[in-house]
Amino acid sequence: MMMPKIKNSSWVLVFCALLLSACSTPEQQPQYAQGAQQPAVEGGAMIETCKQEAAYRYNTREQQISVVDFKQYQGSYEILGSTVRKEGFTCSFDESGQFLHLSTT
Repeated sequence: MMMPKIKNSSWVLVFCALLLSACSTPEQQPQYAQGAQQPAVEGGAMIETCKQEAAYRYNTREQQISVVDFKQYQGSYEILGSTVRKEGFTCSFDESGQFLHLSTT
């Protein structure tokens, strides 16, 4: 009498193991990388313009201006920086790379 219960239980275990192994194998999905779009403008020129504007505003030399971050948005660019006196600023540029303004942060 005990034999059929054990046999049925083993089939259930085999079925569960098969089901779990099928779930554990990851399905291969094609990966699509987004192509990095290069800025349409020259970032180096924008950084130099930003340093010039900040040096003029904070009455210091361009060598004492450091650029912290360069951010690209849909229609504009922002360059974050600071002076050696820890005065923070943000330079804003339009989508074509033209300087818009310098603001204090």
